[in-house]
This record gives sequence, structure tokens and C-alpha cells, in this order.
Amino acid sequence: MLSAISWAAVYFVIWWTTLFAVLPFANKGRAEDVAVVPGADSGAPASLRIGRTFLATTLVASAIFGAVYAVLTYHLIGLDDVPFLPRFDRPY
Repeated sequence: MLSAISWAAVYFVIWWTTLFAVLPFANKGRAEDVAVVPGADSGAPASLRIGRTFLATTLVASAIFGAVYAVLTYHLIGLDDVPFLPRFDRPY
């Protein structure tokens, strides 16, 4: 079906999309911080904790990728299961 490079590309797209979904969680902005640095943007995070963000992104993206892999490999959902797509097996 798909090659290893194709699966890696699918995982990368899922991981990158998940990164932007996970990024705003558990970040405290500089405006909420006690020590405000003059000239700093108030919406910037006070401490980024990029390692923890990447770990959470990897865990969530791996779970999503596992579901996508299972659906595409084992044909759990076909095009006929999608309700808004036209069916071509019926004669008109």
C-alpha cells in the first residue's frame, strides 16, 4: 500500500499539526508573570518548556497516527461508509 517514506510523511504532517494544537496549553504569558521585562511582548510565553511540549506532541501524534494507520491498513472505513459521498454502485 504505502511505502515507509509515505508513512513518514503522513506522521510528519500529523505531528506538525498536533504541535500547533498542543502549543498553547499550559503556557503562562508574560503579562501574567510577576517580573515583566520592559519591551517584551505580553503574549509571549514566560517559559516555553519546549521539551515537554515536543514530548506531548509526539505522544498525541503517535496515537492519532496509530488510528490513521489502522484505518488505512485494515480498511476499517471505506468510501462507502462516508455518508456525504455519492455511491456509484447503484444504477440510476
